[in-house]
Amino acid sequence: MTEQDRVTVNDPRGPVNNGEGHQYVFYGVGVDWMIRKGVESLRITREDRVRLADRFVPPVGYRVAADRLEKPGSVVLLEGPPGSGRRAAAIMLLHGFGEDGGAGKEGVRFEELPVTGKDENPLVPGMGDRFLLDLSGIADEETYDKAQRRLAVRRSQVQEAGAHMVVVLPSGMEHAHPPDLEPHTVRLGHPRGVAVVTRYLRMDRMPFRPADLGGADLQHLCDRSPMRELARLAGLVKAARDSGRFGADFAGWLDQAMHAVTDRAGEVGRQVAVVRTAPERALLLATAMFEEARADIVYEAWHGLLRTVRHEEETTTELAGTDFGERLAALGIERDPDGRLRFGRLAYADAVRTYFWANFPGTRDDLRDWIGHAAGLLGLTTDARVNVVVRFGERSLAVGRPDHLFDLVVRWADSATGASCDPRAVAALELGLSHERFGGWFRRRIYECVRSGPLSNGLVRVLTAACLQSLGATHPDQAMVRLHYLAVRKGETAGEAREALLGLAGRNRRLYRLLIDRVRDRTRREPRRAEPHLRLLTELLRSDRAPDPPPWPDLFLGWETVFSQPPTELWNPLVSSWLNAVAGDSTREMALGVMVGSTHGRTAALHRLYTIACDWAGHARHPPRAAVAALFWQHIDHTQYARTERQYAHTESTKRAGSGPRTTEEAR
Repeated sequence: MTEQDRVTVNDPRGPVNNGEGHQYVFYGVGVDWMIRKGVESLRITREDRVRLADRFVPPVGYRVAADRLEKPGSVVLLEGPPGSGRRAAAIMLLHGFGEDGGAGKEGVRFEELPVTGKDENPLVPGMGDRFLLDLSGIADEETYDKAQRRLAVRRSQVQEAGAHMVVVLPSGMEHAHPPDLEPHTVRLGHPRGVAVVTRYLRMDRMPFRPADLGGADLQHLCDRSPMRELARLAGLVKAARDSGRFGADFAGWLDQAMHAVTDRAGEVGRQVAVVRTAPERALLLATAMFEEARADIVYEAWHGLLRTVRHEEETTTELAGTDFGERLAALGIERDPDGRLRFGRLAYADAVRTYFWANFPGTRDDLRDWIGHAAGLLGLTTDARVNVVVRFGERSLAVGRPDHLFDLVVRWADSATGASCDPRAVAALELGLSHERFGGWFRRRIYECVRSGPLSNGLVRVLTAACLQSLGATHPDQAMVRLHYLAVRKGETAGEAREALLGLAGRNRRLYRLLIDRVRDRTRREPRRAEPHLRLLTELLRSDRAPDPPPWPDLFLGWETVFSQPPTELWNPLVSSWLNAVAGDSTREMALGVMVGSTHGRTAALHRLYTIACDWAGHARHPPRAAVAALFWQHIDHTQYARTERQYAHTESTKRAGSGPRTTEEAR
């Protein structure tokens, strides 16, 4: 694997070893869209880890690391050359410890920790929790020094809690490793390349014999290639088979895949050197970006690209020039019986895209603007639009321009109409968030967005979708922070963000507790703007939002905040929800006492609770409600009596103290 692109967790063609509310449906959001598009992703959900485990070949040193990690509180640091599968090994090492928490369950966590920057929520590990810290992208000693200081704090927290952590160390920085890390460091070596290819082909149900992988060229490739390239090779063998255009035997598919991996870059370079005119080069790129689209769409995209790069059209009529079919044939572009365009050679389109972004840097702004329009051409299916977005995004990120991708996210989202998300914007943002090198950049950019001024409804919807589905899977604490900012805005889309936030928190007791603490803190820190936070808190504390079994200490703290501040109209649905819950399930009876106790005996609050219970019991005259209301009133009466007794005792004590001799100071 390369340092920039070390692992695919949920892509079946990715690396084996490289390091009550509304319902909202967002196209392109979910575990599978990147799988279908062949995009490498960093998600480390359980489903993704199971997929990786099916394709994982342990590198040299893996067993040593596994043995060291078994003890609770262990921290293991992985060192090794790029391409040895360090990140995938780290994920697999952590995968074996404990079951993930489901909805309403505590479970154990599996999270990747941010490398740099201030943590938005403090790390509070629990027993058996699993953490991945990937420092392999660090390339300078100053950044590494800061990361080491943060690592020291995290190591202590993990060890004290009995959690597990695996750290992937940067390559080429061995001289800067602190000596105290040496006993915890395990060096990994490359796994056998042929074993990696074999495992991958078998998972793709490829018909082959071991002897078919014995060729010298393949052996040479396996010996010198990083894991990402070997995974790509296996994926291309499958693509050759599935296309039906390269014969019916494994040898032919493998031959095509080998050529695609080793020869395509040179072939594209030679072709572009021969093709000198702007129209010919633009047609090459347009076909590469819109491969498998109908010829008319490619034609329109081609002319759009020429206009964007300000190419001067010839004044002669089109009928007097070279026809479109002749141009295609001259460039080696095929038109199938359905009128769709493609290159005759396997993976040639990808090589063309790579070549243009690498060798024409001055056109990148124009290419962004072109795709911003062309990805919306009439006649393109939603799936085809997402294809174009992925192709553009991969190239922009490969050349270090995440801003180009985010620019299009905003452009597409702002222009969206209706109540749906623009699938192009969602796909682009998910692609950025999943990128190993620039995922942190996109997380920070979203954070800046949600804390800024007004946002379009379309952009709020896209950010909500990305936080809920993509960021919620990899960095749930950060997703919750961003959704909180969106949820307390004004407008319909804030309500959608609120539903997403409440749904995310309701899946896990730790997140539920964390959100209660966060919203309570905001109501105290921003008293003039407390109402939207209070409204969110009252929804969060309803019986249908709380995990099962209810976390009574957390609910007490939340109710304490709500019942200490106006507006009291927020109390009615909250209190009624728990009265309903107790009426339907006697095991939740504890809610009555905890709720009354959270008022701390304040007379006005107790009177308000009493009135709400009277209204609730009077709406339906049946014994269960009457019994619950009577029990609730008993708790209220007991609290009032206890408060009266305390006040009486305090008054009598004061009187007795006042009857004694006065001091000189009191007389003044």
